[in-house]
Amino acid sequence: MTQGNIWQSLMRTKAVDAELGDGHGGAELKRSLGLFQLVMLGVGATIGTGIFFAMAEAVPKAGPAVIWSFVLAGVAAALTALCYAELASSIPASGSAYSYTYVTIGEFAAYIVGACLLLEYALAASATSIGWSEYLNNFFQNAFGWSIPEALRTPMLVRGDTGLEIHAGHLNLPPIILVGLCCLLLLRGARESATVNAVMVMIKIAILVFFSVVAFMAFKHSNFVPFNPYGLSSVDAHGNKMGIVAAAGTIFFSFIGLDTVATAGAEVVNPKKNVPLGIIMALLIVVAAYITVAVAAMGAQPAAAFKGQEAGLAVILQNVLHAKWPAIVLSAGAVISVFSVTLVTIYGQTRILFAIGRDGLIPKTFQSVNPRTLAPVANTLFVCGLVALIGGFVDSAYLWDMVSMGTLVAFSLVSIGVTVMRYKAPNLERSFKLPFGPWVIPMLSVLVCMFIVKDLPVETFRVFFIWMALVLVLYFAYGIRNSRLARAPGGRP
Repeated sequence: MTQGNIWQSLMRTKAVDAELGDGHGGAELKRSLGLFQLVMLGVGATIGTGIFFAMAEAVPKAGPAVIWSFVLAGVAAALTALCYAELASSIPASGSAYSYTYVTIGEFAAYIVGACLLLEYALAASATSIGWSEYLNNFFQNAFGWSIPEALRTPMLVRGDTGLEIHAGHLNLPPIILVGLCCLLLLRGARESATVNAVMVMIKIAILVFFSVVAFMAFKHSNFVPFNPYGLSSVDAHGNKMGIVAAAGTIFFSFIGLDTVATAGAEVVNPKKNVPLGIIMALLIVVAAYITVAVAAMGAQPAAAFKGQEAGLAVILQNVLHAKWPAIVLSAGAVISVFSVTLVTIYGQTRILFAIGRDGLIPKTFQSVNPRTLAPVANTLFVCGLVALIGGFVDSAYLWDMVSMGTLVAFSLVSIGVTVMRYKAPNLERSFKLPFGPWVIPMLSVLVCMFIVKDLPVETFRVFFIWMALVLVLYFAYGIRNSRLARAPGGRP
């Protein structure tokens, strides 16, 4: 393959009309999701992570100013949401950022985005399942006076004060059980799992409203002093990045719910209308809930108490009312809520793998579907196995920032794709168009995302670049030769 041919292969793109169907005449996913289910899908993938347990990681970095961290993350997500909405209105495809990048920028960039999303979704599902284990144990403690044995609720690979610690014989069993239950639901098909998720989301919102009402009863202004101890961006004595931006990077992973709505494009009824609406409506609900609960939590408890705290919101309620029943109610709600987050995150990863497999960039196994349920069975089993393995053996402290890195990189490339698509296909039908032209909002989105990325930990960059190196090997060893575009006349489907 000559240098010119390699460049053509890297930059080959899919036609927009190819994404309106399956792209290559392969397997189709059933269109069964309406607007309400789509909004619940997005809300289910977000609320339940940043609020229920990531505050224990984020508050120590920013103090009470973590509220501004949620605002900063929300601004980045809002700008990207608008970019997603325009692309989704014209390219309603399964695979979200991956599919959009394939159409707008090219195959190689799409492969990189797909790799970011796979890393992001696998680690996010694992991290949320670990958080589920904390709330499940808190529920058992308060409801029955019994705790899961430590050897069965703590991982083998733990991040200690001096680095990696190996706790031989330890296994975090609850995440493995949770992922197994999610797997069973997903194998039944998209509509069934989305309906169950919608019920879980309604329970989740009710629980967060309950928490906010009770927490505001114990609101103390003194908990917000000093409000911003670490500034916008700083470094502590140990070289750890601190401040509002660093905390925003830690919690930003929770906004992958926005991307999950777009991954369902191939299974949505009237996608050109419902996907953009679903993205924007889900984002508004999520940001409002995040800020409300964060203010309530900070008002009820000093910032110093968040560090290392397990099942934090349940503990706050127990301390405020000096009774176990509120903690029992909240822990039970969190168990349901985090179940829905894990379910939707795994769902998103299976659909991205489906899209990449359909394009021939990974083995065909990942695009095969069950003829009765139209669910990608082998794909789902593989993803669930990987997520369960990570959730059972790895400390969540290793996962949060890695997920945010993948999310922010993918969001940036999607934003660039809007500008490219405006010039590449100016006459393409768009039911939603960005205000202020093709440059202002997309470039603001990229700048805000990169502003957050700069304050992620150094080890996050190290792991990310190792993953990217592996991805490059896989692409040039398999993907570039087996791509369906490579076998299509002219490099187009």
